[in-house]
Amino acid sequence: MGITFERPSLLQRLQPFFRGFDGWLLLALLLLASLGLLAMYSSGYDHGTRFSDHSRNMALAAGILFVVAQIPPQRLLMLAVPLYTAGVVLLVAVALFGITKKGSQRWINLGIVIQPSELLKIAMPLMLAWWFQKREGQLRPLDFLVAGVLLAVPVGLIMKQPDLGTSLLVLAAGLSVIFFAGLPWKLVIPPVLLGLIGIGSIVWFGDDLCAPGVRWPLLHEYQQQRVCTLLDPTRDPLGKGFHIIQGMIAIGSGGIWGKGFMAGTQTHLEFIPERTTDFIFAAYSEEFGLLGNLLLVSCFLFLVWRGLAIALGATTLFGRLMAGAVSMIFFTYAFVNMGMVSGMLPVVGVPLPFISYGGTAMVTLGLALGILMSIARAQRMPVAHNQPVDVTGIPMGDAPAATPQAQPEAAT
Repeated sequence: MGITFERPSLLQRLQPFFRGFDGWLLLALLLLASLGLLAMYSSGYDHGTRFSDHSRNMALAAGILFVVAQIPPQRLLMLAVPLYTAGVVLLVAVALFGITKKGSQRWINLGIVIQPSELLKIAMPLMLAWWFQKREGQLRPLDFLVAGVLLAVPVGLIMKQPDLGTSLLVLAAGLSVIFFAGLPWKLVIPPVLLGLIGIGSIVWFGDDLCAPGVRWPLLHEYQQQRVCTLLDPTRDPLGKGFHIIQGMIAIGSGGIWGKGFMAGTQTHLEFIPERTTDFIFAAYSEEFGLLGNLLLVSCFLFLVWRGLAIALGATTLFGRLMAGAVSMIFFTYAFVNMGMVSGMLPVVGVPLPFISYGGTAMVTLGLALGILMSIARAQRMPVAHNQPVDVTGIPMGDAPAATPQAQPEAAT
């Protein structure tokens, strides 16, 4: 009697690689990607190949997400120290013989020109999560001090370039890990109060602090001018204040319903600077209005909520810290970009995730989301995620043992 074996279909062979993926997280990403493509086509259809390039970058980020999601969190943990060390060494190399563009020394030529500070957006929280995982169960105040030093080194090097936007993102990612690791509130509240007092003082004494000839310590001149422009954009409406003023005009002119798809006058008459990159939120707001903004903000909050839920259910300290850090990275990206475009924060080079054009940022976001998905898979299938699987999805080596057959009794 002949035996035939049915060859598994392509879908059956691919299914194990997607098993354990978080459906709610995928839904949030799909919604944001759709809004991003819609906004990019509307604002950049007459801007060269921006839409097709944006679609390609999204596909690349999706591929990176899929590949990284297959890696168990235990293996990701092993990459923390090498990635952090390589990132810091490259930042030192940039400071010594980096490439300068538009007054900033942020790039280095290693056969290809790269911006090492982008690597630290992921390497920094990975390193701190590795450190606290190593110290789990025996945390002391000194351990938080060491974590602060590990964070301060790359942030200081990035600020020296200078690159305020990237240093802010790296700082936010690192601080979120330190906070989620259990930093006592008595160490959290004083810096927050000092920061609020400092911001209030700058606002109250803004006219005196921004007077001609007054120099602020610790900040570059262009950074000081950005803060002063935020306090009063009309000081230089055709110069440094032009970006903020035009962004606020575009957002306000959108009203509740918006002017309609591809119908934004501020956008397509070139009043909005960088309309496909840093200021794409202004273009989106003009065309889709308050309702469109509420949808976009809701999608970002949904993504952050899902990331924090994954962190809450993670099976290891590393997973909890890393998932929490990735969630806060997306919150910081969105909050800073929307805040600077609407005139609530100084203008810094921070893109809006999935919406703004940019290959490097999209790759970084894909890597971060891949780590988040890997953590989600680990808690959904803790065994299968760490062992190879066959085409049926059953972990190899976990097949049930054969039932022993009854042996015939010996003849008496």
